[in-house]
Amino acid sequence: MKLDRLRQSFEELAKFTDEGEGINRLAYTLTERNARDYLMKQLELAGLTVQIDYAGNVIARREGSSPDLPAVATGSHIDSVYAAGEFDGTAGVLISLEVMRSLADEGIKTDHPLEVIIFACEESARFSASTLGSKAMSGRLDPAYTRSLTDKNGITLMQAFEENGLDLEEVHLARRFRDEIKAFVELHVEQGPVLEKQEKSIGVVSAIAAPIRFHVHVGGTADHSGTTPMNYRRDALLGGAEIALAIEKAARAELEHGTVGTVGVFSIEPGAMNIVPGAADLYVDIRGTNRESRQRVADALETAVNDVAKARELNIWMDKTSDEEPVQMDSTIVAELKAICEEKGVAWLEMPSGAGHDSMNMASLCPTGMIFVPSKDGISHNPAEYTSMEQLMEGAEILRAFMLKQAKIL
Repeated sequence: MKLDRLRQSFEELAKFTDEGEGINRLAYTLTERNARDYLMKQLELAGLTVQIDYAGNVIARREGSSPDLPAVATGSHIDSVYAAGEFDGTAGVLISLEVMRSLADEGIKTDHPLEVIIFACEESARFSASTLGSKAMSGRLDPAYTRSLTDKNGITLMQAFEENGLDLEEVHLARRFRDEIKAFVELHVEQGPVLEKQEKSIGVVSAIAAPIRFHVHVGGTADHSGTTPMNYRRDALLGGAEIALAIEKAARAELEHGTVGTVGVFSIEPGAMNIVPGAADLYVDIRGTNRESRQRVADALETAVNDVAKARELNIWMDKTSDEEPVQMDSTIVAELKAICEEKGVAWLEMPSGAGHDSMNMASLCPTGMIFVPSKDGISHNPAEYTSMEQLMEGAEILRAFMLKQAKIL
């Protein structure tokens, strides 16, 4: 594999972005479509046959000597959040491309077919719904739900599909079946600081965390800040702050399980300096790979809500907005990836993924694993996101070795 060629691939793909800081390549936009078309051409030049499925996923296939055998697949996504970095999702796609180029360079043939998949709409930035392409491929996409999706400009998902030459009513035809894919492994930047902190080159993902999410509304009384004595106040902000601190305390008690709790949104009304806040809304994300640990933090939230409501005489209600299941990676693939790292003398760490990925959905379709490479300072979803080419190449070597072992070199 060629480091300079990989670097050039990143430079070329980074040109496909809308205006604004960093990378802005939202799902199903013309910019993403142009980037997709560029990559499809590169994959074809590497000897793969390329098609687009009914969800807009790109499936590039390198035939094996036995085309009827299930494929060994890899890939990721190229759509981005707003003001993104160059590596999230893109790293997995461009490394997959480089692996395929290297096989063409060396004339390597395999028994099983190989596939590179570029998933559509992994990020929720545009339609507030994530991993739509892999959900469609694994048969987990709810058609009724997709019809309700609209972006901030009022464009529906159905309209976006039409702009891409797709029909939302046919998205169910993107579904694939267990006998089609032998294994799927996604390479991704870690998006966190663990590998760098522990001086490891490769993360072998054991499980992908999933969130329980809540909306907590705190009702108090808006009063004049100068004329209302402290002991007569029903301050919604302070009540909400107590709840937020209770979440932090409960999550810290679960450090051994890696469970985290976040108040990502905390808004108050009326929102003036001279008015005691009369209402507050908190949006809470509690996630981890251990369901029991995650539930303990959720229980602590409920306890805090009841205690704060009583102590401060506030009207508080909470609504669970989602409850997703953590996903375990295939144990055989985890063991094989660790063995490959050992064989190559690469420092590895078995670890969970706190972020969601297309692999969550692929795990319901076929044996699935993930490879992480380090992220500088743990930064992601940010123009400052960075992973060196040398670190990416180490990940590429592990991915290539896994795919060739699974596909059986002739």
